Amino acid sequence: MFTAYNNLPNNSRVWIYQADREFTENEIQFISDKAEEFINQWTRHGDDLKGSFTIKYNQFLVLAVDESFNNVSGCSIDSSVRFVQDLEKELQLDLMNKMNVTFKDNENINLVKLSDFQRFAKEKKITAETIVFNNMVNTKEDFENNWEVIAKDSWHKRFLV
Repeated sequence: MFTAYNNLPNNSRVWIYQADREFTENEIQFISDKAEEFINQWTRHGDDLKGSFTIKYNQFLVLAVDESFNNVSGCSIDSSVRFVQDLEKELQLDLMNKMNVTFKDNENINLVKLSDFQRFAKEKKITAETIVFNNMVNTKEDFENNWEVIAKDSWHKRFLV
């Protein structure tokens, strides 16, 4: 059951998928149509899930579920993963690679392999003040407040010199 992202409560559960490149305008429309279609049929053991999505920086797809309406199950999470995998195939992009890290350089979004991120930190090209994207957040509130943070306030800090 699709609802507007802004209407979801702050404790809604989120999953963040970062693409290995920016989405085109046509892809954003395609993803939006497919996401709404998926969410409208998303269930947990036959019970509707109240969910939504948002796209940030034309590169991040965020799926969200209001667990105060119905909790997600392993099967419903699996179906969302299959949905994302279908998007990957259809659009020929990578949304699931957890070994990629994103950070900001002024207004530019940079996506690099974790090993390159570690090297950049050693070379001090990435510092404690670099804006990073913490895709490990679990709730809408955390996404809104703790997703785009400085490296020293995220799990990324373990790589800083």
